[in-house]
This record gives sequence, structure tokens and C-alpha cells, in this order.
Amino acid sequence: MLINIGFGNCVNEDKVLAVVNPLGAPVKRLVAASRDEGLLIDASQGRKTKAVIIMTDGRVVLSALQPETIMKRFNSFGTDEEAEGK
Repeated sequence: MLINIGFGNCVNEDKVLAVVNPLGAPVKRLVAASRDEGLLIDASQGRKTKAVIIMTDGRVVLSALQPETIMKRFNSFGTDEEAEGK
């Protein structure tokens, strides 16, 4: 299932490893290294990055949405699927 991460951009929820705040030094180093290696996907549409999504294949996705907002979208899709199955 695809999760909207803002501005019409989506990620595959099965491929997401973590959603983190971009303010920490280790995350900033990860973003810089991903940019150097060509593994960075900027889905923030030129806005301030508020969440960094780390994918299972090593790619890093930048989003302008808060990590809490993205996680709510992950959690709401899970409950919708469970409700449909019952």
C-alpha cells in the first residue's frame, strides 16, 4: 500500500524502515551521505524538510510533513485494512 508523504508523493509502506526527525546530527550525516551516493529522494517540493524516511533498500526520502503526521497515516491505513477484514 502506498502512503502519501505530501504534495502527491507516496512511498510503499512495506519498504519503510524508519521515519525520523531531520534535526539530529546523525540524520544530517545520513542525508548528506545519501545525497553523495545518489540515493536521496527529495519529496519536500522545495519546502523545509520535517521528516526523513529511511527505506529498506538504503534510499532516503525527504518530506515536508511532520514525522507524526506520516506515522498517523501509516497507522490509519492499518486499522482501515483490519476493519475491512472483519
